Amino acid sequence: MSNIRYDSLQVTANTYVPEIGKTYPQDDPHARLKPMHRTHEEKVDENYPYLDDSFHNRWRIFWSYIFILYISLGTYLYLCMGMRVHGRKNLRKYKDQLKDGFITLSNHVYFLDCPAVLIATGARHTTRIPMFAPNFSTGVSYFLHVVGGIPIPEDNFEAMKKFNAAFDTFHERKSRFHIFPEAARWDFYKPLRPFSKGAFSMAYKYNMPLLPCAVNFRPRTGIYRLFGKKDTPLITVEIGEPVFPDTTQPRRTEVQRLLNECRQRMLRLMGITHNTWDEEYTPNSKL
Repeated sequence: MSNIRYDSLQVTANTYVPEIGKTYPQDDPHARLKPMHRTHEEKVDENYPYLDDSFHNRWRIFWSYIFILYISLGTYLYLCMGMRVHGRKNLRKYKDQLKDGFITLSNHVYFLDCPAVLIATGARHTTRIPMFAPNFSTGVSYFLHVVGGIPIPEDNFEAMKKFNAAFDTFHERKSRFHIFPEAARWDFYKPLRPFSKGAFSMAYKYNMPLLPCAVNFRPRTGIYRLFGKKDTPLITVEIGEPVFPDTTQPRRTEVQRLLNECRQRMLRLMGITHNTWDEEYTPNSKL
């Protein structure tokens, strides 16, 4: 495996860095590594139902959270991926500050890391997740819908207005949000890639707490060798303490502070003491 970003990566003594023979991009941290196989065309424009209050949709998401997320995927994650959760005490400690909704953040390093974080943080069926729109035209579109995925429209001003209005309503209903600030998924990648600013801009707009989380890895040992390849690591979800926006400060300054603070907390949760992306890359300035 040749990955320049790993050469100077430094981690704490007990932090596991998986080596599974993958080579990752060195210069584009938002590159999408998984080819998309379109199975249908889901048109994401100004007519898309970003806010779908139909009985069918509400019923589908409610029961899918129970049977697909918590029972089916939960069983797989705990049994086959040895999922552990650390830091649930932070949910209890800050329950009063988090009761009106919050935004969970995580590194994006596994195809089921979204369900893992949702389960770890006790997400409800009202959780909503902004997602890359083209993924809704693939074979996993049903799953994206039932976990609360909302496609982000591309290059369409009227569609973006509808998207933003839907999230205004979700916020009014005290929904939770989940966002991957790294944007694209890089399987089992250890360094923390640069962040886009969307999550932090949303936190400032809605005055919502941010809850930094991290998906860490452990070697596959013991009985777990029966349920997966030996070079596929097990996962641990770390839940950090929330970061609160200060809306009395200028938006641009505060959004950057939120990004920096959450990033530092996630690096600590991941056991990373030196991360080359932070030295050599200017974070994406998109809001």
